[in-house]
Amino acid sequence: MQNFIIRITQENLNLIDCQELGCFILPCSVSENFAAEFIQAAHTANKLVLTEGQKAVEFYQKFAADGFILDTSKVENPVKMIKAVQKQAPKAILGIVSRNRRHEAMLVSECEPDFVIFKFWQDGFAHNKQLLDWYAELFLIQNAAQIEEDCDFSALNADFVIIDDSKYLTLNK
Repeated sequence: MQNFIIRITQENLNLIDCQELGCFILPCSVSENFAAEFIQAAHTANKLVLTEGQKAVEFYQKFAADGFILDTSKVENPVKMIKAVQKQAPKAILGIVSRNRRHEAMLVSECEPDFVIFKFWQDGFAHNKQLLDWYAELFLIQNAAQIEEDCDFSALNADFVIIDDSKYLTLNK
């Protein structure tokens, strides 16, 4: 069974008590009251919370989350961006969204994040699966497959699968 990281899209605490879940992604678009409540509840349950979005680092610091997701997929110099953020938050768990290309995956991996994220859509799924297989075989840094559309991710060689809370609830009915 794959390990899931659940992206919270609805302001509720329902999934925190699920035994099989250990990590959540909280977007910066949620209300500050919910963010504080969610992170406190998750920490009480010994679960990790990573923030994501344009202000992920600030959100991480303000609410004492465990880390954040940094999207470098549209950045010309991802290494420079990652190094600057690592200086700003040296103890944070860091997940990096990479362009789905080998060169970029190698570059961001040299910065030693905790895991590298590859996005998956139906279009290009086979190509991205090959990239993930290549990465998993060559790199010690953990990887995650972020599922953007309804795709069969069961055969992916991913350390983690990132899906939205609504998708997870649908799978576990």
